[in-house]
Parts: sequence; C-alpha cells; structure tokens
Amino acid sequence: MAFVDAAGIVKAYRTPRGVVEVLRGAELQVEAGEMVAIVGASGVGKSTLLHVLGGLDGLDAGTLRIDGADVGAMPDEARVAFRNQRVGFVFQFHHLLPEFSALENVEMPLLIGGVGAAARRARATALLDRVGLAGRLDHLPGALSGGEQQRVAIARALASTPALLLADEPTGNLDEDTARDIQQLLRDIHREQHLTSVIVTHNPAMAANCDRILRLQAGLLSPGS
Repeated sequence: MAFVDAAGIVKAYRTPRGVVEVLRGAELQVEAGEMVAIVGASGVGKSTLLHVLGGLDGLDAGTLRIDGADVGAMPDEARVAFRNQRVGFVFQFHHLLPEFSALENVEMPLLIGGVGAAARRARATALLDRVGLAGRLDHLPGALSGGEQQRVAIARALASTPALLLADEPTGNLDEDTARDIQQLLRDIHREQHLTSVIVTHNPAMAANCDRILRLQAGLLSPGS
C-alpha cells in the first residue's frame, strides 16, 4: 500500500447558493519518500485536497490511509492527534504568531505536544539553524523578511518530526529569487528528513522540481505537466 492512499475522496461545502462539490471521487497514491506536486486552476479545490489529506477537514465519502492509519475513519479528536504528530503544514501565508519570536513560533507545536522546555528549545534552535536563521532566533515575525518568515514556517512544520509534509503554495507570496531559494530548501529538507511530500503550487519551477506532477480538474486528479 502507498504511504498516502486516498480513494474516492468526496468533499462538498454548503453555500448560500447550495451545496458545492469540490472533490468528486479524487484518487491519490503517494509512495513513501516521494515528492508530488498538485497543480490546477485557482478555485478547483487544491487547498481543500490538502486539508483533507492533512486531517484539517473530514471527508464526505471515500477512504484515506496514511502510513497504514485509517485517517478517514478517525473521530475528530483522533484525527487532530494524528495530524499534530505525523503531518507538517506549510502555507502560502506563514501564519506565524506575531507576538512570539521565531524560536517561540517553532517551539509552539512541541509545547502543545507536551515536550519539555529544554528539549523543545534545542529542537527549535537546530531547525532554525538548518533553515538559515541561526542569527534570527529572537526576532519577531514583523522584523523578518517574507522569505525569512517562510523559513520559520518550514522549521515549525518540521518541529514534531512529521512523516508527511503538506505545502500549499509555499512560494506564492515571494519574489522570484526568494521563491527559488525556498523551493530548493524544501527539496533538500524533503531528502534529508526522509519525508513524503505533497505540494500545491502554481510555480512551474516548483512543480518541475518534484518527482511527479498531478493536475486537479473537475474534482479529479490526473497526470499533469
């Protein structure tokens, strides 16, 4: 079985205009250690797909297994615990806590997970060093550039040592040169950390840097380019 095995995924939302079915039986298999790009037009449900894969949203129909765990059938509390322990998220807009330093932002998932102060500080410090921010530990997000803020977000996503990394337009809010740096950083970390990664992107270079490209269209996934 693939590391990520999603079959017949259906997800719909109720709107003032009625029910909108975003995913209509989507199928996705990602092997352990693979880096897969998801591309497609704006509004087709790429973010919804990532939210379902990462347990942020439940699915309306279908099955979802990650590393053998039946995530699709988990009750909300179990799904949240699985997500916190096994999945890392990187978003287009980093969602850092503005009143906390870079170090404290990276420590946050570990604090929630009950990790002791010394251990979480050591882990967060090492991760910020890895993403090139050893000299920015005490800086608040507002004192960091956009690229630096995204590096903090990547470090935070790795804090709990996830097996699955999900990234939603991780270079979409960055200039071309910074986007190239973040793209390479994600690829390097994917290999170093032995991750399985699914990346939603409009950036052709980011997609081409992945092992495989899939296109989401009309609620279904197909091989893309």
